[in-house]
Formats: sequence, structure tokens, C-alpha cells
Amino acid sequence: MAGRIRREDVEAVRERAHIEDIVGQHVTLRSAGVGSMKGLCPFHDERSPSFHVRPQVGRYHCFGCGEGGDVIDFVQKVDGLGFSEAVEYLAGRVGLQLRYEEGGGPRPGEEPGKRRRLIEAHKVAEEFYREQLSTPAAAAGRQFLSERGFDRAAAADFGVGFAPQGWDSLMRHLRGRGFTEAELTLSGLVSQGQRGVYDRFRGRLVWPIREVTGETVGFGARHLFAEDQGPKYLNTPETPLYKKSHVLYGIDLAKRDLQRDKRVVVVEGYTDVMAMHLSGVGTAVATCGTAFGSDHARIVRRLIGDSGSSGGVQLASGASVGGEIIFTFDGDAAGQKAALRAFGEDQSFSAQTFVAVEKSGMDPCELRQAKGPDAVRALVAGRTPLYEFVIRSTLASYDLRTAEGRIGALRAAAPIVAGIRDAALRPEYTRLLSGWLGIDDQDSVRRAVQGASTRPQASGRQERPVPSSEPTPVPVQRMPVPDRRDPVAQIERTALEVVLQRPDLVAADFDELPSDAFGAPAYRAVHEAIRAAGGLSVARPLVQASGGSTGWVGAVIEEAAEPVRPLVTELAVAPLPEDRPESLEGYVKGVVLRLVEIGFTRHIADLRGRLQRMDAEADPAAYQAAFAELVEVEGRRRNLRESA
Repeated sequence: MAGRIRREDVEAVRERAHIEDIVGQHVTLRSAGVGSMKGLCPFHDERSPSFHVRPQVGRYHCFGCGEGGDVIDFVQKVDGLGFSEAVEYLAGRVGLQLRYEEGGGPRPGEEPGKRRRLIEAHKVAEEFYREQLSTPAAAAGRQFLSERGFDRAAAADFGVGFAPQGWDSLMRHLRGRGFTEAELTLSGLVSQGQRGVYDRFRGRLVWPIREVTGETVGFGARHLFAEDQGPKYLNTPETPLYKKSHVLYGIDLAKRDLQRDKRVVVVEGYTDVMAMHLSGVGTAVATCGTAFGSDHARIVRRLIGDSGSSGGVQLASGASVGGEIIFTFDGDAAGQKAALRAFGEDQSFSAQTFVAVEKSGMDPCELRQAKGPDAVRALVAGRTPLYEFVIRSTLASYDLRTAEGRIGALRAAAPIVAGIRDAALRPEYTRLLSGWLGIDDQDSVRRAVQGASTRPQASGRQERPVPSSEPTPVPVQRMPVPDRRDPVAQIERTALEVVLQRPDLVAADFDELPSDAFGAPAYRAVHEAIRAAGGLSVARPLVQASGGSTGWVGAVIEEAAEPVRPLVTELAVAPLPEDRPESLEGYVKGVVLRLVEIGFTRHIADLRGRLQRMDAEADPAAYQAAFAELVEVEGRRRNLRESA
């Protein structure tokens, strides 16, 4: 298990991984003024761009949905990665060797240098396979795709390629691109045999298997020729990059729809994923040579935001609250067995779990060919709760017309109902079980379920919390901001924007502002964080050293209370009203001067109120002192206005 990454290396990743480049892979960014870029938010549907990126600050913020953060936060959110995984991914992109605290180290085989070489080898291999699909030797592969309703455009969209029948075609190509035999063997692209090293995939259609980040880490290949005596499907072996229990085919294509719809559809093959996506079901993924397990659930859970401890709830409208996991299985015995296995893994996630079964036994690819995309979408829409499917499949093995059959079915189904992790659902399924069995005595059914829950299940499953490798995030209530139509609050907001974004242009007078210079509680909290971070005396050296405000804004966020941090990011990214470079310095100084003037005016009002309450005859010295202070403050305000 990887240890904690050194803090200075995390900061180096933030500095070197340019946020505009990383975000630009997912969002088309356009200029939005000096130092600002904007585009359509990747985290919610919108028609007008409200997603802003400020490269100099190293942060993004959506003024539509409120999402914001730095480059690491973006990768975590958009790719569903944990913090360490996001840092390691970015470190690999910028070529930074991470260091770990004592007692830990990087994941085996995933040192940035080695990982990057293996990723590059897979990228070259994918390009090679795709080019080969158009050659005469790949006619059988093109025919296979055509017979299943996939044209060349579909093949290109999903990266489908062809591995030539030659012994070492890919190996020679990769060696020509500078990869060593040791690297190719470690990558799993070639195999070692008695006759030497040879291509692992030969004479097969190949599909690239990508991580959620879009990087290809392996391949799945289907045989085409009768002389190929290997398995029907052959995948990349376990490598430092490819762990079959940690990858889902199509996850890179599905992640946007997954995040939006809070739903994933798990199918059984590569062509099924293609058929689903081409039919409008963009959340479809497939496992790669293994059953859907807890590691797969972890990937999905991060994308759909499934972090609760109880099951989702299906509404009368058919929608679900808490997310959906939909499995597509055949209606035969193998499909029922797969459903039972999924039921066993159901403890791994809290989304509502469903089964979509095509009654005639067609898989999604066959269904699309026979009945069209509408039928594929209808299959998903007609999903059945997993619990119901498993219970009914169990009951189907018994003759419910006889007393013996009904009792046997009850004994088989009671442990299933008892194993439902959401305790609130058990009484309802107990009632349903009574009806499906045709047993009027619901008390006897309830006693059977209760009895089954007090003894170990045959599968060994016990209802218990699922351990997680990362702490469950606790939602933080964001601090409310004042109405933007309030002119004084707007001046306070703009002053904080320029101090965060361009501290090098702000007059040193800002550091002299008292703690009550800001009237709005939210802006006062940001001001306190700025003061705690050291103010302009710290900001200017940081900006001068790095050429941007990334480190300065990070220091303020570190000092800010949790509910205030999103507001700091928002202020650091917000477009400034003045975007002309030649006028920016004057604008920044003018904003701060207006804030200082408001402070003087507030102070003058307080002094005048105090004088009105004082008795000049009873305490003439105190009255004179207050009056002198009033004159002095009024003079400072007058000088400020004249200088402005």
C-alpha cells in the first residue's frame, strides 16, 4: 500500500501540472478576459458557459453549480480518483518522481518513469492496431463488426483495431519505436515462449481497455480465424498497469454520463458496451474477464457519488434516489447465477441495484440488431430490482402448487430476504415473498426470515459495513454570501478578488485594514484567512517566485475554515470587470481605495454617534479626544479622495 506523498511533492505537482491543459482535455476553453478562461461545465448540463479557469491562480470554479478547486481537485472529481491516485496520475504526466513519507512507497511497478513508458507503449500499440484494421488482412475483422451492426465510424469511436496474424508484427513495430524487450514483456503486449518472444494478440480484433483517465492500460481480443485454438476472448495478463479487478471497459467513455445520471449499466462484453452507447445508453461498462466486484464498485461509487450507507430508493416515477447499478443478464441459469453473485457484492455499494433481462435471451448487441436502439433503451428502462429478481429466480426452482414446494421455496428464499442490507426494505420484501409463495400466513413467513437472519448465511455474507480505503467525505455547509446587488458588499467582494488574484498590484495599505473592515460575515472570514496567511508581505514574494498566485491562494485556503474555502476559490477565479492590461493596475488600486474609504466612513459614523452620546461638560477631556479623532479620520478620508 502506498504511503503518504510528501507535501512538497504535492505542491510541485500543483505548480507543474498546468490546470488549463488538464481541464482542456475535458472542456473547450476560450478566453474570458485577462488571465481568465471559460467553457461549459463538465459537472452539470448548461448551455451558457459558467465554468471559469484562471491559470495564473491554478484554480477553477463554476458559477452555475459551485464546483471549484485546484488541478488535483479537478482530476479527482472528473475521473473519480482518490487524492493519492490523482497526484500520482498528474505526476506521471509532468514527469515528476514522487517521494513518500517513511514507511510507505509508490504502488509496485507504478513509479512515474516506468509507468509512463508502459503507457506510451500501449498508446503506440493502440495506434498500430487501429491502422491494421483497414488493411486487406483484417477483412474478417471488418466483417465481424459489420455483421453486428458496427460501421467504421463506430469502430473508430471505440478504438477497435486488428492484431495481424504474424508472429511478431507488433513487437517489431514497438522495437522500432525505441521500446526494449524488457519493457514490452512487462507491459503484457508480448509473451515469452519456447521459441522466444512473440505478440500476445495475433489474428484478433482488439479493443483498448482504458482507465477512467482515458489512458490505455490493456487490451481485450476476440479470435476470428478457425486455426486460432486459443480462447474466444483473450485479455492482457496482470501487469503493473492492468489489474482486471480494477478496470471496466468503457469507463472512460461513460464517466460523464455516469456523473450526470448517477447510473451505471453493467453488461457482459465489449460489443454489448458498443451497442448500448450507440443506442443512447451512455453509462454502459463491462468487466474484463471477471465478475463485477468490490473494486469495480469502488470505481463506480466515486463517479456517481455513492457514499451513503443505505440503499437507494426507487420512486413511483421509476427514478431512483441514491444512484443505480443495473446489471444485464441472460434469463437462463447462468444469468441467474450471475445475479446471485451480484447480490453477494451488493454490500459493496449503496446505490439501488437492478437487473435488466431480455426474456428471449438476446444480449444488448443482438437486441440492437434485431429490434433497434429503442429496444435497447426499453430493456434498461424495464429494469427489475435485484432483490426481486433473485428471490423470484429462487422460487422458480420449486413447484409452488404443492405444500412441500412452497415450504422448500420459503426455506430457500428466507435467507435471501434476511440478507438484504437495507433493513427498511426487509419487511416489504417479506410481505412480497408471502404473496409470491401464495402463503396467506404472513407471520410464518416473517418468522422464517427472522430465523434466517439469526444464523450465518450459506454464502457466508453477514450484514456489516463495507470497509473503505478512504474516509467517507462529510458534506460541509458552505458559508452564504451576501446579495450581489448590495453595493457595499460588492466592493468588499471585488477587493478580495484583486487581493487573491493580483496581490502584486495591491497597495500595502490593505494590510493595515482592521479585522472589522469587511461588514459581510463571509467576506470578513476570507479577510481573516488572508491576514492569517501573512497578507501582502507573504503574497508578493510568493507571486514573484512563481510568476502566479497559485501558492498564495493555496496558503489562504489552508488558513480558511472549511465552509469558507469554496468562496476563496470562487473569488480567486472570478473574472475581473476590468480586463484591459494597461488599465488593470489603476483598477486594482481604485478598488482597494474604495474599500478603505468605506472603512473611514464607517469609522466616522461611529465617532459622530459617540460624540452625540457624550456629555462635553461632564468629561471635556474625553469629548475633546473623540472630537480630535473625528477630525483626524475625516482628514485622512479627504486626502484619500483627493489622491484618488
